[in-house]
Amino acid sequence: MEAANAEEIHLRHVEKDVLIPKLMREKAKERCAEKVEAFNHCCKESGFFMVFKCRAENAALKECLTVHYKDPVFFEECKQEYIKEKLEFQSTGIPAKNRTQKVPTSM
Repeated sequence: MEAANAEEIHLRHVEKDVLIPKLMREKAKERCAEKVEAFNHCCKESGFFMVFKCRAENAALKECLTVHYKDPVFFEECKQEYIKEKLEFQSTGIPAKNRTQKVPTSM
């Protein structure tokens, strides 16, 4: 039944153009983690001269991220994940990031 709801659900402009792309950026950074790490390492090592010294790392990172941003299959995966989280929020009232059960530290 959830799959049918996910296919039929109407997405607002802000969801399609802002929230889903935000999720795509987060997931693309995870998928490009090696290149993100290489760029960050270069920047830390280069200090003020990072603009000049880290061009190759920056280009590799941008290329990796752009591949994901332009992938319609990746967009659809992120859209379905967003819709699933939206439906769960509508049924539980609990945002996805707060949904994990927390155990009290003092028992």
